[in-house]
Amino acid sequence: MKFVIATHNQGKIVEFRRMLEPMGIEVVMAELSEPEETGKTFGENAYIKAESACRETGLPAVADDSGLCVDYLDGAPGIYSARFAEPGKRRLTVLEKLHGVPEEQRGAHFVSAVCCVFPNGDRIDAEGKCFGAIAQESRGENGFGYDSIFVQDGRTFGEMSDQEKDARSHRGKAFEEFERKLKEYLEGLEKENV
Repeated sequence: MKFVIATHNQGKIVEFRRMLEPMGIEVVMAELSEPEETGKTFGENAYIKAESACRETGLPAVADDSGLCVDYLDGAPGIYSARFAEPGKRRLTVLEKLHGVPEEQRGAHFVSAVCCVFPNGDRIDAEGKCFGAIAQESRGENGFGYDSIFVQDGRTFGEMSDQEKDARSHRGKAFEEFERKLKEYLEGLEKENV
């Protein structure tokens, strides 16, 4: 099975490949346009990206839209996580906005909505969330995006190994649900073709 990944984010490409290949999916890279993310939810934006990539390549396409939701910031940056500040300043912007905010008010969660669109128009949607808090400063070299400021059990995602992060992250949970739904979908197709 060949799937195209609908993202230009190198960090996501690495994670997608790590999660999809054990499912028996061959990850195909393609030059894709970047559709405008006009959705009001993570799920809507994931669908926009997956549908566009599927249309361009003729292959099943998998996309995710994910982000950090900070309680103290009323859920921001949320669906605007990738556009919250200029590249390279996003983590710093969150830390600055939480400067002086006590530990008990630094709660946050990550959301990942995964969408797979097939050339026949079928789709699979899955979502994962993980809860934690915002660190006082950036820690750790692993991961990407907001990983080095998101704390669970005393460590940031940036301080965890890939395997540890996948086991507890929003994207790991979303892909776990996606794998289950994909299996059900493929079994349904097999029954139709018997």
